[in-house]
Amino acid sequence: MSSLSRELVFLILQFLDEEKYKDTVHKLEQESAYFFNLRYFEDMVTNGEWDEVEKYLSGFTKVDDNRYSMKIFFEIRKQKYLEALDKRDRAKAVEILVKDLKVFSAFNEDLFKEITHLLTLENFRENEQLSKYGDTKSARGIMLAELKKLIEANPLFRDKLQFPTLKNSRLRTLINQSLNWQHQLCKNPRSNPDIKTLFVDHSCGQPNGARAPSPVTNPLMGAVPKAGGFPTLGAHGPFQPTPAALPTSLAGWMANPTPVPHLAVPAGPMGLTAPNNAAAILKRPRTPPTNNPALDYQSADSEHVLKRSRPFGMPDEVNNLLGNILPVPYAGQSHGQSSYSPDDLPKTVVMTLSQGSAVKSMDFHPVQQILLLVGTNIGDIMVWEVGSGEKIAHRTFKVRDLSACSMPLQASLANDYTISVNRVMWSPDGTLFGVAYSKHIVHIFSYHGSDDLRDRLEIEAHVGSVNDLAFSYPNKQLCVVTCGEDRVIKVWDAATGAKQYAFEGHEAPVYSICPHHKENIQFIFSTATDGKIKAWLYDNMGSRVDYNAPGQSSTKMAYSADGISYRLFSCGTNKEGESYLVEWNESEGTVKRTYFGLGKRSVGVVQFDTTKNRFLAAGDDFVVKFWDMDNVNLLTSISADGGLPPSPCIRFNKEGTMLAVSTDDNGVKILANSDGIRLLRTVENRSFDASRVAPAALVKAPNIGAFGSNNATIGTTISDRAAPAAVAAMVGMNSDSRTVVDLKPRIADESLEKSRMWKLTEINEPSQCRSLRLSDSLTAMRVSRLIYTNSGVAILALASNAVHKLWKWQRNDRNLTGKATTSVPPQLWQPSSGILMTNDISDTNPEDAVPCFALSKNDSYVMSASGGKISLFNMMTFKTMTTFMPPPPAATFLAFHPQDNNIIAIGMDDSSIQIYNVRVDEVKTKLKGHQKRITGLAFSNTLNVLVSSGADSQLCVWSTDGWEKQASKFLQIPSGRAVSPHAETRVQFHLDQIHLLAVHETQIAIYEAPKLECLKQWVPREASGPITHATYSCDSQSIYVSFEDGTVGVLTASTLRLRCRISPAAYLPPNPSLRVFPLVIAAHPSDPNQFALGLTDGGVHIIEPLESEGKWGTSPPVENGAGPSTTAGAAGAEPPQR
Repeated sequence: MSSLSRELVFLILQFLDEEKYKDTVHKLEQESAYFFNLRYFEDMVTNGEWDEVEKYLSGFTKVDDNRYSMKIFFEIRKQKYLEALDKRDRAKAVEILVKDLKVFSAFNEDLFKEITHLLTLENFRENEQLSKYGDTKSARGIMLAELKKLIEANPLFRDKLQFPTLKNSRLRTLINQSLNWQHQLCKNPRSNPDIKTLFVDHSCGQPNGARAPSPVTNPLMGAVPKAGGFPTLGAHGPFQPTPAALPTSLAGWMANPTPVPHLAVPAGPMGLTAPNNAAAILKRPRTPPTNNPALDYQSADSEHVLKRSRPFGMPDEVNNLLGNILPVPYAGQSHGQSSYSPDDLPKTVVMTLSQGSAVKSMDFHPVQQILLLVGTNIGDIMVWEVGSGEKIAHRTFKVRDLSACSMPLQASLANDYTISVNRVMWSPDGTLFGVAYSKHIVHIFSYHGSDDLRDRLEIEAHVGSVNDLAFSYPNKQLCVVTCGEDRVIKVWDAATGAKQYAFEGHEAPVYSICPHHKENIQFIFSTATDGKIKAWLYDNMGSRVDYNAPGQSSTKMAYSADGISYRLFSCGTNKEGESYLVEWNESEGTVKRTYFGLGKRSVGVVQFDTTKNRFLAAGDDFVVKFWDMDNVNLLTSISADGGLPPSPCIRFNKEGTMLAVSTDDNGVKILANSDGIRLLRTVENRSFDASRVAPAALVKAPNIGAFGSNNATIGTTISDRAAPAAVAAMVGMNSDSRTVVDLKPRIADESLEKSRMWKLTEINEPSQCRSLRLSDSLTAMRVSRLIYTNSGVAILALASNAVHKLWKWQRNDRNLTGKATTSVPPQLWQPSSGILMTNDISDTNPEDAVPCFALSKNDSYVMSASGGKISLFNMMTFKTMTTFMPPPPAATFLAFHPQDNNIIAIGMDDSSIQIYNVRVDEVKTKLKGHQKRITGLAFSNTLNVLVSSGADSQLCVWSTDGWEKQASKFLQIPSGRAVSPHAETRVQFHLDQIHLLAVHETQIAIYEAPKLECLKQWVPREASGPITHATYSCDSQSIYVSFEDGTVGVLTASTLRLRCRISPAAYLPPNPSLRVFPLVIAAHPSDPNQFALGLTDGGVHIIEPLESEGKWGTSPPVENGAGPSTTAGAAGAEPPQR
């Protein structure tokens, strides 16, 4: 249904409500599913009208839509069941149990049995978990509070809980305006027309009795002069007179809709919450064509289909849902994700950094979250390591080539060379950062760890001040977006500095920018100092939005995300000092909620920040103020031990565990919560490891010089073994031209001296690391596959006998995070039913099969196979949800599509790849390009490709748009190395989603997708035996490699240089008669220094460095700023060869 049709429904709802058609109102609410009337829902729940409650809910969600919906229906049916028991109506209770509650037994059979057991009790309050159940009224009230939290947290109800703000009788007003317009077109208008019907167009009769033609079919309609104001119809009109003034903008954000079907912001206002098929909606103009006599409202069918679609072909996200929901929440239990404790806030001052000049902007590194980038009012930029309080890099402002600057800039600098930083920001992968200055200029730096800042680009971006800067990815290419005093927004290629777009239309200096994307639509919000908000697509077609910020304030906008959904906020201060912090309803272009607590006479513009979808923070009135995003009232405020300016600058780190706050004595205070304090403790009293920040990617030679002619360009190819290679990953870049310039070339003698001083870290004793073998009461069989859950609280192993094993860590005093650690042993977890997750093995010998599995993003399901059918298991209950695809051929590798859990790529032992849709149970297509079985699959979100690897040592790249093959390449097998006929090739994408790790028993190699250019290759010494497995660390800065002799190597990913070697004696007890070695290695999802090994004897070991070390060795020095492009013999301490 089109946006206008949707708005018409709201107008009809308002009309019906005003006319007191109450039953019809709620029926339309349910059938349209546009507005969930929470007050009506509350009344029904309070009155115990359970059938009506579920009927109303059914218009918005079904029981198996998601975990929130399931919990909503469960709570309602459980309450209905308990009330029947309380009334001693056993027959009714049994009916509810069988008809309403049995559906949940599929997800938690034990819970259903416990509920059933309540029938045998004289009073169900004898059950300990229900002992606090009060009377019916109080129970319903408590449940209602719980249901409201679940509804607010449920994404299916998002934007459906607030009725749009409308003037009274809006539908009547529009009809009156239409009649006024029709009357204005009459050839012989009467002064007091008698309008008796709305079924046909109005026209005053001709003197001779003839009727005037309908104005909408009159060909002269377009020539009718615009009236200054339509006369109001008299008392004979069907409705009362309406206000004369009309809003100047159309509904929501869309102010000047384009009447051509180009890819503007889809489906209303801005289209930021567009249906999946945005283009189809955009084909219908928002303004009705002049040759069409009526608004063409679209059918609602498509929207209902979208509303009912689910992200998986079966109930989604059921783990951790029904396992503990029998207790009625009378003891203050909290569900959902809408409320958070103030204890989660970073409020403890743990470090104070002395800047020396006033802080203007700050940004935490997106990967290495203990790094803080700061810009000041004198043009200085610093990188701080907040764990130690060490300033590890510092640059003062300097124009590289003054002669290349424009005359206005030269004149400005000649008159006054002082300059201020307005904005600093890291790129999404942390390899670059941008600085916007108060005079014309933007600087882009590349960061390579420690004090290694390299000038990359100098751009004269605007005339006057550059007010804001951000990074974005239009057309999958990393760009820098800037705005300035000259009222223009500009987009620059981050590699070359070339201008891509310039957006003009603001009538005042542009104050801030906020790039974002929804599905495949990329756009930019911009705000100006006159309080105007505009939005732009990357198409030079003008602004799609013209809206006023609250209070006509200078406003910054920001999105907050929890990985599932995005919410839009803005905060600003107007010239009178009044500040406004609001959340926007994107789909309507209206303020969804306004937060209370900001000062009425703020000094300067109030700065704010968000963390995930949890908290808002703003610096105001010499303190930092916090809000729960779902509550408009101030949550708390802190002074940070005093010393803050009136409007301090603030910035959260990515996880929200730390907050940087500027002080009035030119410093920065670092505030942390308990998780942040633990993070900082892990880096205390040890040197900063630059290699953990350096990106694991190799870039090609630039074809331009940045910052002037005195810069040396650095380039390398796989054939140029001696050439140094610059290390700077570029997320989202498809261009073959990369600019990396080292303005501080190292002296060869210094580099040689460092090389002599550096020594490979050898770990040969158990006392040199922390290791833990996980206890196992089941049959020990070799571990074929191993993975951490995405949450990091458990490890899943698949043994060669087709049985899965799951170890879970518990949150307790010794393990406050509840995540995997060597300090506390986990529990080998099994459901109370005692069943095992065992794959179908058909007629095959599982020892001969190729096991494979893939874990869903929310850790709810695991897809797995061991030579037989593919099974889908519920990770909570271990139950088999479904099986499919019986062999032959047998599945050998599985991968979920990153954007659609319904789509699975399945590698087969017949060398094909099947793209399978779980929901409709069909194979969409078969990909053929390998000669032997598939051994690896990896999706790239950035490039929209699937990379496959096979036992034929070949890599193939497939487009996920049309599934055609884009490239293929065979691995370069080192000469003289014999390759096993069963050798597997595995692939894994770097965090940048462009650089690809290829693992083979003979080598580790780094490729660049989609062309599969080999950038680096590492060949181990033969004495260590073949490589059995390898994986990136979670931050892609290290590569963990296991060998057949039991050794584990740790490579620096950016150089493929071995920095640490762990011998089997460090983690295995001596046993000369038994040859044990790792078959698989898995990296912890959030701790880059923890990994797990799956061994041939069935054991699973967790390994971490000593707490005193905190990391696996130090990176080898990089000669002349780069490492070799290929390394051989590096499994030992031998020098690079080739």
